[in-house]
Amino acid sequence: MPELPDVSVYVEAIRTRVVGHKLVRTIVKSPFLLRSTAPPITATAGRTVREVRRLGKQIAIGVDGDLWLVLHLMIAGRLHWKTSAPKLGSRNILVAFEFDNGWMWLTEAGTQRRAALRVVEGEAGLRSLNAGGIEPLDASLDTFSAALRSSNHTLKRSLTDPHIFSGIGNAYSDEILHRAQLSPIAMSQKLTAPEIERLYDGTRAILTEWTDRLRAEAAGEFPEKVTAFRPEMAVHGRHGMPCPRCAAKVQRIRYASNETNYCAPCQTGGRLLADRALSRLMHEDWPRTLEELEALKNR
Repeated sequence: MPELPDVSVYVEAIRTRVVGHKLVRTIVKSPFLLRSTAPPITATAGRTVREVRRLGKQIAIGVDGDLWLVLHLMIAGRLHWKTSAPKLGSRNILVAFEFDNGWMWLTEAGTQRRAALRVVEGEAGLRSLNAGGIEPLDASLDTFSAALRSSNHTLKRSLTDPHIFSGIGNAYSDEILHRAQLSPIAMSQKLTAPEIERLYDGTRAILTEWTDRLRAEAAGEFPEKVTAFRPEMAVHGRHGMPCPRCAAKVQRIRYASNETNYCAPCQTGGRLLADRALSRLMHEDWPRTLEELEALKNR
């Protein structure tokens, strides 16, 4: 799922192309995409774009009359831009926006249709779509600490909860926790003040570095290579590969369709975290350390 760095670069690219230009029409191809009925999407046709902003992991495009089109790309949604019209017969195109200077369209890979488009009115409408988490790059250390301690969850859950922090998901939470050298299952209300400061610094550093990296990679073009798996990442998506800090193999916890990646020596004092599926299967044979894991593999 595109997260704060990816969505920020999308917003910048859209803003430079459409602000001050007219939205001629919106062609909704998928009946599952449009999640609102009032105001009708036809009300945005022929209006000039005045603002584009990020709303958590969503992209909000504001037009005259204080109407907003809000896109949530979810996991597989991706945006594209060209000055000419796309082939609207393509099955993967869910919606196309025609502007007076080009076209932007949304595709979604796979068969599940999770991406969403809503039309809302004014700041009140935008607030209704905002989960309320703080902006991690705008928050002071005290504000960050208060948000983190507002409920007692694992750090992985806290970082990815949009009611606590805005814009952070599975990929960058892994990178943040690795940078801060903290366990993904550490409880938020048990962190010491120095640990919270490390998490705060790591959060700001990772999100800033990746936003800058993705912006440089796009080099003024519309971003087309948006993905949660990048070879430059330290741990996310790198199970079994060497940690760039200590060279130990990156480990994972799998659950449902997601997984958490971490480095045991750097983040958990060398202790392996229980993978729910495998640990239930192996019971007492589940290895507790990297050494036990290697010995198990060599049996």
